[in-house]
Amino acid sequence: MKNEVSAYLDYLFPNPQCELIYHTDYELLMAVVLSAQSTDKTVNKVTPIIFSKYPSLEALSNAEIKDLEEIIRPVGSFHKKAIYLKEIARILDTDYQGKVPIDRDILMTFPGVGRKTINVFFSEFYQIPAFAVDTHVERVSKRLGYCFLKDDVLTIEKKLMKKFPKEEWGRRHLQFVLFGRYYCKAIKPNCKECKLISICKEKNKNL
Repeated sequence: MKNEVSAYLDYLFPNPQCELIYHTDYELLMAVVLSAQSTDKTVNKVTPIIFSKYPSLEALSNAEIKDLEEIIRPVGSFHKKAIYLKEIARILDTDYQGKVPIDRDILMTFPGVGRKTINVFFSEFYQIPAFAVDTHVERVSKRLGYCFLKDDVLTIEKKLMKKFPKEEWGRRHLQFVLFGRYYCKAIKPNCKECKLISICKEKNKNL
């Protein structure tokens, strides 16, 4: 099954790319934080405004919460996320010379930053092998039988890391995301044209 899935994903997405727009390490980290329960498309509309209005970490750390909230309102949970951005900016500026530390334990202490966010950041910015599990990866993994419906995201991550070679984790993560975003969608998935329908656990539900 693994070879079949890999071959199809390579056919659909031969050069998978992260769709978040960023220029620096902290811009990527903050974009991933904003993307929780939102879409990359929506995040990409607000981040240029944020980083243009607040061109440095110091400026962002001194931003008024209400001003940040107004900018990031479209991404949802804007009150919490505004606080997260302001505090992350302060921590990076005062404690880490403006650089995002390459340390999972340290990053886990940052507000709004969890395992998925760190995995995406490490994989995208530093090409450190990681298999981030977001809502798309979780849905695709369950439909293709890589895990059980009851499995939580950490269990899914561990199972996927066993199924694919370490050097492929970053690539497969992106392919799973794109496949879930554009083909194996939560609502009205494109099952009739899918080459993996024979192994899909929900084929009878969606056809």
